[in-house]
Amino acid sequence: MARQHQKQSTKGPSQRQLRVGELIRHAMAEMLTRGDIHDPVLEGHLITIPEVRMSPDLRMATIYVMPLGGRDSVKVIEALSNNRKFLRGEIAHRVNLKFAPDIRFRIDERFDEAERIEKILRTPRVRRDIENTSGED
Repeated sequence: MARQHQKQSTKGPSQRQLRVGELIRHAMAEMLTRGDIHDPVLEGHLITIPEVRMSPDLRMATIYVMPLGGRDSVKVIEALSNNRKFLRGEIAHRVNLKFAPDIRFRIDERFDEAERIEKILRTPRVRRDIENTSGED
């Protein structure tokens, strides 16, 4: 049985991890939208929560955030981290779990990575290679 659990964790997050992550994402987004977090840095930014990843035991939530336009991302992460205790308590009230997970905040870098890949695909060398392979069909 221990081997089955080990195999499952290498496949990606379980349905339960995904569901709990989504519940926490919604709770965080609601708190930010309603202005429940009284912090001048957070009040001055529109913040998106694209994803929350849960540890397999559901005791750690990594919350990925992106301020609008990516500006002041370090300040936003610091402000969220400074309010971590309050946010953890609010999450515990809003999401029915056996344990309130510890939370940590990270900048969501998917947008930057997608832009970097897009720039690479637009370079003349890559475009030439793509055109050459498409003509071989």
